Amino acid sequence: MRNLSLLTRPSTLLTAAALCFAVLSCDSKPESAAETGSSDTSKAADSVGADEGKSTATTTSSARPAFNYPAPKPVGGKLRGVVELGASGFNSFVVRTDARRNWELQKAEFDNSLLMENLATNEEIRRGLRAYIANMLDYGVGGKDIHFVVSSGALKMAATHRIAKELTQMGYVVNRMTPEKEAALGLSVAMPAPFSERAFVVDIGSGGTEISWVADGKPQSVSTFGSKYYEYGAADDVVAADVKAKAQQVPAKLRQTCFIIGGVPYEMAKQVRQGKERYTVLDVPSAYQFDKAKTKAGLVIYRSLAEATGCKQFVFDWDANFTIGYLLSLPPQ
Repeated sequence: MRNLSLLTRPSTLLTAAALCFAVLSCDSKPESAAETGSSDTSKAADSVGADEGKSTATTTSSARPAFNYPAPKPVGGKLRGVVELGASGFNSFVVRTDARRNWELQKAEFDNSLLMENLATNEEIRRGLRAYIANMLDYGVGGKDIHFVVSSGALKMAATHRIAKELTQMGYVVNRMTPEKEAALGLSVAMPAPFSERAFVVDIGSGGTEISWVADGKPQSVSTFGSKYYEYGAADDVVAADVKAKAQQVPAKLRQTCFIIGGVPYEMAKQVRQGKERYTVLDVPSAYQFDKAKTKAGLVIYRSLAEATGCKQFVFDWDANFTIGYLLSLPPQ
């Protein structure tokens, strides 16, 4: 079977009338961190936090240390693409990877559509999928280097199974995730190697939150509620208690820094990002106020993580996503 995937911007290639893609939000490609002259990543890791950067968020006036780690870039390499069918819509990424599994994000799309709301017909699904695939091919990604990944949270939704069925009938491979797989993949892509003995990783997704770390050279993880827990009637205090219980399993020596990814951390990072930095240190939980249900719920999770671990440095990576970790897990070509 062919290993293809979905990459496009529905808001530009698919009209709502023709394909029932009602795009609710669309963010452009996150910018990579500025290049630095140092290639010594260990020294760079030790120097993180030396520079002070003042928050630009209107919700706080606190100063936050900058995070200046220079992520290694691929040498040569090739383009690979992956599309995540997530609990809130489609996320698609094109990255360049090399034989040493260094990577660099080339293009990213974050979209919501009626496909994930179970409001599209089977024919509309097929049309939409073909357009996603065609656009990724047009970008220069080879057909064998495009992949579909279904998040564990999305597997709970009826619409996901309809879409996966259509993909299978079209001859494409669909890679289904478990929370454990997502955690390990997120850890592999979001944790810079020099920090593996003093940091942990959190991925706050809509359908679930994965907390992961390295112990004895192996990935460890626990899962808890995602930022759409309110849809299942879970109360804030119940969620907070579970998040705290799970987060306390992170070894104390690894709580100096948390690398955090996901939709709600993205919204937090937007408020305090300095220029086009690759890594943004989030503000303290009390600095944020949100009106929408999902971000308010995500803030409950973030606050609980901070309280349970005592971690003072939550670093958002603008480029990382667990699906990129999936690409890096494939044999180099």
